[in-house]
Amino acid sequence: AKLITLTSLILGTTITISSNHWAMAWAGLEINTLAIIPTISKSHHPRAIEATVKYFLTQAAASAMILFASTTNAWTTGQWDITQLTNPTSCLLLTTAIAMKLGLAPFHLWFPETLQGSSLTTALLLSTLMKFPPISILLLTSNSLNPSLMTLMAIMSTALGGWTGLNQTQIRKILAFSSISHLGWMTIIIIYAPKLTLLTFLLYTLLTSSIFLSLNSSNTTKLTTLLTSWTKTPMLNTALMLTLLSLAGLPPFTGFLPKWLIIQELT
Repeated sequence: AKLITLTSLILGTTITISSNHWAMAWAGLEINTLAIIPTISKSHHPRAIEATVKYFLTQAAASAMILFASTTNAWTTGQWDITQLTNPTSCLLLTTAIAMKLGLAPFHLWFPETLQGSSLTTALLLSTLMKFPPISILLLTSNSLNPSLMTLMAIMSTALGGWTGLNQTQIRKILAFSSISHLGWMTIIIIYAPKLTLLTFLLYTLLTSSIFLSLNSSNTTKLTTLLTSWTKTPMLNTALMLTLLSLAGLPPFTGFLPKWLIIQELT
């Protein structure tokens, strides 16, 4: 079962990022959603089941909206090419759908809940691999997106991700809000310099993966456990703290690079 799930995840992602046709992109996203659902609900804990249901409902609604947007576009323009998204209604619908899929504010509330209900490795998959197909769709359609809408959602995401993360004690929720905040940085620059979005996403994936894997090896999910874990694994904890600072975007670390470049490009 694990093998099938993992293969489906990779297959769905590959189909979406390499497709030119809307139906293929949608099919890849659906394969992805269906593959991750048993992974979230694997532990059979009530919270995991709740997280699965929340995830499924948002993703299904977003997928339906993507299908609707692409059909409307095909109806008015007569072709199914992803890069030729010209109908303004379709653009608006697609932006909303992708925002739901990614967990951009104001459609972000399902994401911390889902991450809190799943295991650390599943949370890693959800915050890195599952974000790649929708971001690649955004990259393909970046020339026809609405700049003011994208900027509004990006600023909301960055602000909300920063402020709501302050009030948490659960590490997975803090990382979920960090993910929302980083997605804000990615979407604000996608219209002006799509390559920077990709760079930000790759660095974010790298840092988040190392954080989640460190937490997984020391079996830490709460801040209170993190405070006492330095006695068991001092070296790992030091590395974890430095990675967290890098993810926060502190200047000597790698995490500052995308923010610097994005601010430079925006000014």
